[in-house]
Amino acid sequence: MAKATPAPSPDNAPPSPPALPPPRRRERAAALVVAVTGSFLMPFMGASISVALPAIGQEFDLGALALSWLATGYLLATAIFLVPFGRLADIYGRNRMYLFGNIVYTIASAGCALAPSASLLLAARVLQGLGAAMMVGLSMALIASVFPPGERGRVLGLTVAAVYLGLSVGPFVGGLLTHGFGWRSLFWTSVPL
Repeated sequence: MAKATPAPSPDNAPPSPPALPPPRRRERAAALVVAVTGSFLMPFMGASISVALPAIGQEFDLGALALSWLATGYLLATAIFLVPFGRLADIYGRNRMYLFGNIVYTIASAGCALAPSASLLLAARVLQGLGAAMMVGLSMALIASVFPPGERGRVLGLTVAAVYLGLSVGPFVGGLLTHGFGWRSLFWTSVPL
């Protein structure tokens, strides 16, 4: 006859893992600055490049079809790899994936600014889209994991506002930078950010 195992009671229940301490105010502020900056930068770059396309086409002697790939390659790479990079972030960690995406985005931005040919510029734009895909989907997840539920609405609103601010000022600032300093200055401005 089999011996019945007793149901777990509060006395013999396995110990729960220790709870992580809540993030401090400084850590939350740093996470918010990083998420807002990233959320501003990616749509800003997408919107500002459209103003610089005529200058890029003139320098590399490109037609409208080839120029359209400079904007489309970035957006396509971001859209295709958004979900796979989100899954990889679940496996390897959000912070690590966001940092890696930031590094890829920065290196690709410098590559765009230094590109000696249209094909290398397009390759750097696609690489920039890969970096953006690593950061776009994770900024909201990072914010939600750092801030308590009572503050999430405000900080998520700030992050979304940064997206629309980047879309709104991108063509204007992109036009000023392209006119005053050349189209390569668009990419140099994103490197320190």
